[in-house]
Amino acid sequence: MGMSLGENIRVTLFGESHGPAVGALLEGVSPGIEIDIEILIQDLESRRPGRRLLSARAEPDECEILSGVYNGKTTGYPILLLVRNKDAKSRDYGFLPDHPRPGHADLPEAERTNGAADLRGGGTQSGRLTLGLVAAGSIARNLIGDAMVEAHCSQIGPIKGRIDGTRDGEACDVLNCNDSEAAEEMFALVKALRKQGDSIGSSVECCISNLPIGLGEPWFEGLEPALARGLMAIPAARAVEFGRGKDVVRMQGSEHNDAWGIEQTPVGSNPDGALGGMSTGAPLRIQVHFKPPSSISKTQMTLHLPSGEMRELQIGGRHDPVIAPRAAPVVEAVCRLILADLMQLRGAEK
Repeated sequence: MGMSLGENIRVTLFGESHGPAVGALLEGVSPGIEIDIEILIQDLESRRPGRRLLSARAEPDECEILSGVYNGKTTGYPILLLVRNKDAKSRDYGFLPDHPRPGHADLPEAERTNGAADLRGGGTQSGRLTLGLVAAGSIARNLIGDAMVEAHCSQIGPIKGRIDGTRDGEACDVLNCNDSEAAEEMFALVKALRKQGDSIGSSVECCISNLPIGLGEPWFEGLEPALARGLMAIPAARAVEFGRGKDVVRMQGSEHNDAWGIEQTPVGSNPDGALGGMSTGAPLRIQVHFKPPSSISKTQMTLHLPSGEMRELQIGGRHDPVIAPRAAPVVEAVCRLILADLMQLRGAEK
């Protein structure tokens, strides 16, 4: 069952969208690490539903730490993080499993489990389980030294925003976007699509800075492969780019190569933060691209299993019209957990 991420710092997710609770078990954290409850609350708040324009599911997302922490510090034993579901409305999913939703994993999951899976709200495949990642990633803040991880909603549809822009106003807060001008345009676009009962694709840009040079293992445990594995597991992720990403196919080697500067880090306008799977000392830039949310209120045609016919389906419930705003803190959390895992491995090998 592939619900775990990491080897040395290991997080295992559990729960279902409409079950009693969701959460994570975090293992491998050394004793004596301070837990900042206020930061944990802030991290969870940044991905919480119920904000204007996004999902209206009014979950308080209050995290209970049931083990592994005593007097504000880790004990060295597994940390159990639990958040109870308090605003699930399962009646919205009475059409399942007979009428699987377009763009969802309802049918493959039902087949894989011989009909035993809880499909309501996406069940175990739901983005609600990212709450456990964010809670665990918040604790991992104190496991990665001076490394800094910052992510924001960088693109919705055709509208792009800068990670180093000016973050100001309601649109920036709602959309987790660092560019106030772009955020206003994004807000208007999402608002219009929501009125139409539709959704739209989006991207999260993440910058990891202050990494020690040489972090990462050869080949499959390299910095980019390890990060890509975790980031592609975020629900609805469809592509991950590092550095200049897909733009490199239009570049020549003389244009793409970054010289090593006198500080022993690559120099240039956007130098690579990783080479050969190891950090170079330059900032590592990542983009994660998400598909449009599949749950839309527009009527769609899809297979009706009992009849074997294509029939209309209109999905009710409370759903996000765009994913990146709430995915930004999830991207940060996954990056912190992967970095903590690689740093612990590096320390163990010395």
